[in-house]
Amino acid sequence: MTEKSRAISKKPAQRAAETAPSKATAKAVAARTLEYPHLAASASIVRLEEGLYVLDISATPGLPGRRSGVGLPAIHLSAPPPGPSRSVEIIGTSGDAATWIGHDGGTVVVKSPPGGGDLWVTAYGPPNTAALVPLVEPRRLDRPPSNGAAPPSLDVVVVEPDEIRTEIVLHVERLGDRRFSGQGWIGNRGRKLRIEAFSIRPTDTLVAGDIEIKGLGPSGRETPWVSDGKLCGTRGQHLPLTGFAVRLAAHVDDRFDVLYEGAFFESGVAPYRNGALCIPAIADDPLEAINVRVIRRAPQLGG
Repeated sequence: MTEKSRAISKKPAQRAAETAPSKATAKAVAARTLEYPHLAASASIVRLEEGLYVLDISATPGLPGRRSGVGLPAIHLSAPPPGPSRSVEIIGTSGDAATWIGHDGGTVVVKSPPGGGDLWVTAYGPPNTAALVPLVEPRRLDRPPSNGAAPPSLDVVVVEPDEIRTEIVLHVERLGDRRFSGQGWIGNRGRKLRIEAFSIRPTDTLVAGDIEIKGLGPSGRETPWVSDGKLCGTRGQHLPLTGFAVRLAAHVDDRFDVLYEGAFFESGVAPYRNGALCIPAIADDPLEAINVRVIRRAPQLGG
């Protein structure tokens, strides 16, 4: 019998056993699979009219870190799959159709086709956190078509993550109590008017008792944690807040994240999350504005 005949005469089960991966090989594959991290992600769509633009990508909210050797958060810019909406061209020396931006932000030049086009901006972060899409500010590099019409506005639509609306009251020196919708920066950045007290109350999804806050005063004085929309700090004592913290109640903190920043007179901006005390680089530097976001956690990819 020839070698070829002997090979053909083997039973199917025998041939399968000989070609199946060994246990050692299977373990190696599993080990390599475990090296890939699960990530949280959120995305926005940037819609641009026809033209050439530079996109200024802001620094990513939240604290930087690493997972499996990869710096996070990381921002991915890409053209969406072919469809009714046309895609923009990302211009770069590599010629790739996608660009990565690090935690500190950056710029990228894009060209939008006739009729306008879309660009996807996706933020990736560690699991069990809210991966927040950075601010994207388009600036036009070419001249718009001269047809006598005003240039169209640029539209940035955030589709993820789900942000919970809040109402915030600030007690500010010389101004008293001021009520704000809790979206973006509130207070008086650059005017050096001290925040002396504040409160936060959700207006959808969560209830007042789900958000807890505390304040820091001169010489490291800390207030207790308070909730239910109660004011934290003082009125009429000329005592500024020199730091603060926000956290969620235990029964909801596995489904939501709270991210916040404080703007101080001399120390600039400091970002924190989930109960960490937001304090200035300069001791006892008064707080003049805050930015608080409550975010529903994005689902993990690959989990």
